[in-house]
Amino acid sequence: MRVLVIEDEHKIARALKKALEQESYAVDVSYDGDEGYAMATTEPYDVAIIDRMIPGAYDGLGVVKAMRDEKIHTPVLLLTALGSTADKTTGLDSGADDYLVKPFALEELLARVRALIRRPKEQASTILQAGDLTLNTITFEVKRAEQVIPLTSKEFALLEYMLRNQDRPLSKETIIAHVWDYDADILPNTVEVYVKYLRTKVDVPFDKPLIHTVRGFGYKLQAT
Repeated sequence: MRVLVIEDEHKIARALKKALEQESYAVDVSYDGDEGYAMATTEPYDVAIIDRMIPGAYDGLGVVKAMRDEKIHTPVLLLTALGSTADKTTGLDSGADDYLVKPFALEELLARVRALIRRPKEQASTILQAGDLTLNTITFEVKRAEQVIPLTSKEFALLEYMLRNQDRPLSKETIIAHVWDYDADILPNTVEVYVKYLRTKVDVPFDKPLIHTVRGFGYKLQAT
Protein backbone atom coordinates (compact mmCIF):
# COMPACT_ATOMS: atom_id res chain seq x y z
CA MET A 1 0.00 0.00 0.00
CA ARG A 2 1.26 3.46 -0.94
CA VAL A 3 0.66 6.53 1.23
CA LEU A 4 1.20 10.22 0.43
CA VAL A 5 2.01 12.55 3.33
CA ILE A 6 1.74 16.32 2.76
CA GLU A 7 3.01 18.03 5.90
CA ASP A 8 5.20 21.13 6.16
CA GLU A 9 6.42 20.46 9.70
CA HIS A 10 9.45 18.29 8.97
CA LYS A 11 9.55 16.68 12.41
CA ILE A 12 5.94 15.53 12.12
CA ALA A 13 6.44 14.41 8.53
CA ARG A 14 9.47 12.32 9.51
CA ALA A 15 7.59 10.76 12.41
CA LEU A 16 4.65 9.88 10.15
CA LYS A 17 6.92 8.41 7.49
CA LYS A 18 8.76 6.27 10.03
CA ALA A 19 5.55 5.02 11.69
CA LEU A 20 3.91 4.20 8.37
CA GLU A 21 6.99 2.44 7.02
CA GLN A 22 7.11 0.32 10.17
CA GLU A 23 3.61 -0.80 9.17
CA SER A 24 5.00 -1.82 5.74
CA TYR A 25 3.51 1.08 3.79
CA ALA A 26 5.41 2.75 0.97
CA VAL A 27 5.49 6.45 1.89
CA ASP A 28 6.04 9.59 -0.21
CA VAL A 29 6.40 12.92 1.58
CA SER A 30 5.81 16.47 0.34
CA TYR A 31 6.35 19.61 2.42
CA ASP A 32 4.19 22.09 0.50
CA GLY A 33 0.84 22.26 -1.23
CA ASP A 34 2.07 22.80 -4.77
CA GLU A 35 4.32 19.75 -4.87
CA GLY A 36 1.75 17.79 -2.86
CA TYR A 37 -0.96 18.67 -5.37
CA ALA A 38 1.25 17.53 -8.25
CA MET A 39 2.00 14.23 -6.54
CA ALA A 40 -1.60 13.61 -5.46
CA THR A 41 -2.96 14.18 -8.96
CA THR A 42 -0.34 12.28 -10.96
CA GLU A 43 0.65 9.30 -8.81
CA PRO A 44 -1.54 6.40 -7.58
CA TYR A 45 -1.97 6.36 -3.79
CA ASP A 46 -4.09 4.21 -1.51
CA VAL A 47 -4.35 6.96 1.12
CA ALA A 48 -3.28 10.61 1.40
CA ILE A 49 -2.54 12.27 4.75
CA ILE A 50 -2.75 16.03 4.26
CA ASP A 51 -2.12 18.83 6.73
CA ARG A 52 -4.67 21.59 6.39
CA MET A 53 -2.22 24.49 6.90
CA ILE A 54 0.56 24.06 4.33
CA PRO A 55 2.44 26.69 2.29
CA GLY A 56 1.92 27.16 -1.43
CA ALA A 57 -0.83 28.17 -3.81
CA TYR A 58 -2.76 25.13 -2.60
CA ASP A 59 -3.42 24.73 1.12
CA GLY A 60 -4.61 21.37 2.44
CA LEU A 61 -8.26 22.01 1.61
CA GLY A 62 -7.25 23.24 -1.83
CA VAL A 63 -5.35 20.02 -2.54
CA VAL A 64 -8.33 17.90 -1.48
CA LYS A 65 -10.80 19.96 -3.52
CA ALA A 66 -8.54 19.78 -6.57
CA MET A 67 -8.27 16.01 -6.22
CA ARG A 68 -12.04 15.62 -6.08
CA ASP A 69 -12.54 18.06 -8.99
CA GLU A 70 -10.20 15.87 -11.04
CA LYS A 71 -12.17 12.74 -10.06
CA ILE A 72 -9.35 11.37 -7.93
CA HIS A 73 -10.99 9.37 -5.15
CA THR A 74 -7.94 8.55 -3.05
CA PRO A 75 -9.12 8.43 0.59
CA VAL A 76 -7.87 11.52 2.46
CA LEU A 77 -7.11 11.92 6.15
CA LEU A 78 -6.93 15.64 6.93
CA LEU A 79 -4.67 16.81 9.76
CA THR A 80 -5.21 20.13 11.50
CA ALA A 81 -4.76 22.11 14.67
CA LEU A 82 -8.30 23.46 14.20
CA GLY A 83 -10.68 21.25 16.11
CA SER A 84 -14.07 22.96 16.24
CA THR A 85 -17.14 21.29 14.76
CA ALA A 86 -17.27 23.98 12.08
CA ASP A 87 -13.66 23.29 11.12
CA LYS A 88 -14.32 19.56 10.92
CA THR A 89 -17.39 20.17 8.77
CA THR A 90 -15.43 22.41 6.41
CA GLY A 91 -12.71 19.79 6.07
CA LEU A 92 -15.12 16.96 5.35
CA ASP A 93 -17.18 19.10 2.97
CA SER A 94 -14.02 19.80 0.98
CA GLY A 95 -13.87 16.09 0.14
CA ALA A 96 -11.76 14.67 2.96
CA ASP A 97 -12.79 11.24 4.26
CA ASP A 98 -11.58 11.64 7.83
CA TYR A 99 -10.27 14.36 10.13
CA LEU A 100 -7.65 14.18 12.88
CA VAL A 101 -6.86 17.06 15.24
CA LYS A 102 -3.31 17.80 16.35
CA PRO A 103 -1.79 16.71 18.64
CA PHE A 104 -2.70 13.09 18.00
CA ALA A 105 -1.38 9.66 18.93
CA LEU A 106 0.40 7.84 16.13
CA GLU A 107 -1.55 4.70 17.03
CA GLU A 108 -4.80 6.51 16.30
CA LEU A 109 -3.52 7.85 12.99
CA LEU A 110 -2.43 4.37 11.93
CA ALA A 111 -5.85 3.00 12.88
CA ARG A 112 -7.53 5.70 10.79
CA VAL A 113 -5.29 4.88 7.82
CA ARG A 114 -6.10 1.18 8.10
CA ALA A 115 -9.82 2.00 8.18
CA LEU A 116 -9.55 4.15 5.06
CA ILE A 117 -7.63 1.46 3.18
CA ARG A 118 -10.24 -1.15 4.12
CA ARG A 119 -13.04 0.89 2.60
CA PRO A 120 -14.42 -0.67 -0.58
CA LYS A 121 -13.38 0.95 -3.85
CA GLU A 122 -17.04 1.11 -4.92
CA GLN A 123 -17.54 4.03 -2.58
CA ALA A 124 -16.08 6.33 -5.24
CA SER A 125 -19.45 6.13 -7.01
CA THR A 126 -21.98 8.85 -6.23
CA ILE A 127 -24.75 6.22 -6.30
CA LEU A 128 -24.70 3.59 -3.59
CA GLN A 129 -27.05 0.65 -4.13
CA ALA A 130 -28.36 -2.46 -2.44
CA GLY A 131 -31.08 -4.31 -4.29
CA ASP A 132 -33.76 -1.79 -5.26
CA LEU A 133 -32.47 0.79 -2.75
CA THR A 134 -30.31 3.65 -4.04
CA LEU A 135 -28.66 6.58 -2.29
CA ASN A 136 -27.20 9.55 -4.15
CA THR A 137 -24.30 11.08 -2.20
CA ILE A 138 -24.46 14.31 -4.23
CA THR A 139 -28.18 15.09 -4.34
CA PHE A 140 -28.92 13.27 -1.04
CA GLU A 141 -31.86 11.52 -2.68
CA VAL A 142 -32.80 8.07 -1.41
CA LYS A 143 -35.11 5.80 -3.37
CA ARG A 144 -36.45 2.30 -3.03
CA ALA A 145 -38.37 0.74 -5.89
CA GLU A 146 -38.26 4.21 -7.49
CA GLN A 147 -40.11 5.66 -4.50
CA VAL A 148 -38.39 8.66 -2.90
CA ILE A 149 -37.73 8.17 0.82
CA PRO A 150 -37.23 11.35 2.89
CA LEU A 151 -34.58 10.99 5.60
CA THR A 152 -33.16 13.26 8.27
CA SER A 153 -29.45 14.11 7.97
CA LYS A 154 -28.49 11.57 10.64
CA GLU A 155 -30.67 8.86 9.11
CA PHE A 156 -29.03 9.58 5.77
CA ALA A 157 -25.54 9.37 7.29
CA LEU A 158 -26.37 6.06 8.96
CA LEU A 159 -27.81 4.58 5.78
CA GLU A 160 -24.84 5.80 3.74
CA TYR A 161 -22.39 4.17 6.15
CA MET A 162 -24.32 0.90 6.09
CA LEU A 163 -24.45 0.95 2.28
CA ARG A 164 -20.72 1.58 2.04
CA ASN A 165 -20.22 -1.45 4.26
CA GLN A 166 -23.08 -3.66 3.08
CA ASP A 167 -22.89 -7.38 3.79
CA ARG A 168 -20.58 -6.60 6.73
CA PRO A 169 -21.75 -6.92 10.35
CA LEU A 170 -21.37 -3.53 12.06
CA SER A 171 -21.25 -3.19 15.83
CA LYS A 172 -23.04 -0.31 17.53
CA GLU A 173 -19.68 1.06 18.67
CA THR A 174 -18.35 1.03 15.11
CA ILE A 175 -21.45 2.81 13.84
CA ILE A 176 -21.13 5.47 16.55
CA ALA A 177 -17.48 6.04 15.69
CA HIS A 178 -18.21 6.64 11.99
CA VAL A 179 -21.65 8.28 11.95
CA TRP A 180 -21.53 10.59 14.97
CA ASP A 181 -19.11 13.38 15.71
CA TYR A 182 -16.05 12.31 17.68
CA ASP A 183 -17.04 14.62 20.53
CA ALA A 184 -20.64 13.44 20.67
CA ASP A 185 -21.73 11.56 23.80
CA ILE A 186 -23.78 8.81 22.15
CA LEU A 187 -25.03 5.65 23.82
CA PRO A 188 -25.52 2.30 22.03
CA ASN A 189 -29.30 2.55 22.43
CA THR A 190 -29.18 5.71 20.30
CA VAL A 191 -28.04 3.52 17.42
CA GLU A 192 -30.98 1.20 18.07
CA VAL A 193 -33.36 4.15 17.86
CA TYR A 194 -31.97 5.36 14.56
CA VAL A 195 -31.90 1.88 13.06
CA LYS A 196 -35.59 1.62 14.00
CA TYR A 197 -36.24 4.96 12.28
CA LEU A 198 -34.48 3.70 9.15
CA ARG A 199 -36.32 0.41 9.12
CA THR A 200 -39.64 2.23 9.38
CA LYS A 201 -38.84 4.17 6.22
CA VAL A 202 -36.63 1.81 4.22
CA ASP A 203 -37.97 -1.66 5.10
CA VAL A 204 -41.49 -1.59 6.53
CA PRO A 205 -43.29 -0.22 3.42
CA PHE A 206 -41.63 -2.85 1.21
CA ASP A 207 -41.76 -6.62 0.89
CA LYS A 208 -38.13 -7.48 1.58
CA PRO A 209 -36.13 -6.16 4.56
CA LEU A 210 -32.59 -4.93 3.87
CA ILE A 211 -31.47 -4.04 7.40
CA HIS A 212 -30.80 -7.14 9.48
CA THR A 213 -29.94 -7.61 13.15
CA VAL A 214 -26.80 -9.62 13.83
CA ARG A 215 -27.67 -11.08 17.20
CA GLY A 216 -25.22 -10.17 19.93
CA PHE A 217 -23.20 -7.93 17.63
CA GLY A 218 -25.05 -5.20 15.76
CA TYR A 219 -26.53 -4.75 12.30
CA LYS A 220 -25.94 -5.58 8.66
CA LEU A 221 -27.39 -4.16 5.45
CA GLN A 222 -27.80 -6.99 2.98
CA ALA A 223 -29.85 -7.27 -0.19
CA THR A 224 -29.60 -11.05 -0.64
